Formats: sequence, C-alpha cells, structure tokens
Amino acid sequence: MAILLFTDFGASDLYVGQVETVLDRYAPGVRVISLLNEAPTFDVRASAHLLAALAPQVPRGHVFLTVVDPGVGTERRGMVIRVDGRSYVGPDNGLLSVLWARGTVKSAWHITSHPPGVSVSFHGRDVFAPMAASVVTGEFPNENVKSIPAPSVLLPADDLAEIIYTDHYGNAFTGLRSSEADESRVLLVGQERLPHARVFGDAPRGRAFWYVNSLGLVEVAIPGESAARMLGIRVGDPVQWAA
Repeated sequence: MAILLFTDFGASDLYVGQVETVLDRYAPGVRVISLLNEAPTFDVRASAHLLAALAPQVPRGHVFLTVVDPGVGTERRGMVIRVDGRSYVGPDNGLLSVLWARGTVKSAWHITSHPPGVSVSFHGRDVFAPMAASVVTGEFPNENVKSIPAPSVLLPADDLAEIIYTDHYGNAFTGLRSSEADESRVLLVGQERLPHARVFGDAPRGRAFWYVNSLGLVEVAIPGESAARMLGIRVGDPVQWAA
C-alpha cells in the first residue's frame, strides 16, 4: 500500500518535500509516490477530471493525497472518500466529485477536527497529510471524521469538452473520454480541424491530430512539436466534435 500525491504544488517548489516529511513522521516506511505535482494550478474542475482518469490506473488499496485547493483556509471542509477500493483525502471543493459520481462502491467522511498548530494556508501538509497517514496505517475511521452521505460540492461528471492538462511535450489532454471518440470524427480546437491518427508515427510530421491516449482521454498532439505552443492552446480552452 502506498500514498500517491496529486497536487498543484509544483515538482520543483518547496511544498512537496514538506508534505513528504509529515507523511514520513506519521506513516514511516510507507511508500510515497508523486503521481502528479503539476496539476492545473488553481483549476479544480480540470484537475477533477484528470484525477478521475488517472485513478483507475492505480491498484486498489492505495491512498491518494489530493490537493488543488484555492479555497484553503475558508469555510470549505476537508474530506476522505473511498471509491471502488481506493481512498482519497483532500478538500471538499469538487476535486473528488467526478471520481465520486463515476464510482460504484463509495463512502465519505468530513474531517471535523485538526491537529494542533495547523497553518491556515497549508492544509495539504497540516491536515490532509496526517489524515492520509491514518488511512494508510489502518487508523481510520477515527474521532476526527464524521460520516456523510456524499461530498458537499458536486461538479458535473460528464465528459469535459475542454483542455484539462498539457504535458512538457506540449501534448494537450482533453476531458473527453474514448467512448465518443469515433476515428472518423474531426475535433475542433479553436479554428483548427483535427483528424484522427492512431499514434504519433501515423500522423504527418508537423500536423496536428487527435488520438486516444493511455488514460483513455482524447489528446491533441503534433509529431515532433508542441501542440500547445503551435496551436496556442492552454488549460480551459474549449474543444468540440465537428458536426
């Protein structure tokens, strides 16, 4: 069993190391895996769809520490959910709601009390990390949580017709799942009409195309180039299937 980090803290900043230090204190010897620390910054909706695509690739039993939390320190609640054999700790701000809506076997708790000395601006370190440690070590549920029927903030869980992530290659993930991705369809991205190709090697070099990536999402790419730069696209930009 491991704890997987999914955050917008930045891989080269000082926040991830602080979280890992707390996890080592409360759950010594437990593996900590950085699944992604470059989630779309401040973008709860895009991150919720990206997390929902990543999570099924992870074996059941693991615990996710999830933080994309622009409302930290406000009245938003912290929470723990269990969905189809995996546990998730994070803010009740919609980040975990797409997972929740698409899940089958699920339960949820609000975090009702915090450890002493909690920073108002770093709940990822001071609230969610200790709670994730309690989940992974089997000390959960405990007196610091209360069972609830569902998350308070529920975002729409249908496919999201937007760019939700760009990787360092400049490939752009959309929130469209493969169920509607017929190979004959043309994807509209801005003013561009993108045809399908099965993989990079099947597309003409320098020409934008779409394909279904390893997470089962429709992705925009250009062989040997950055699609994000060449097409001028970024997280939040709309996409749609041509009629």
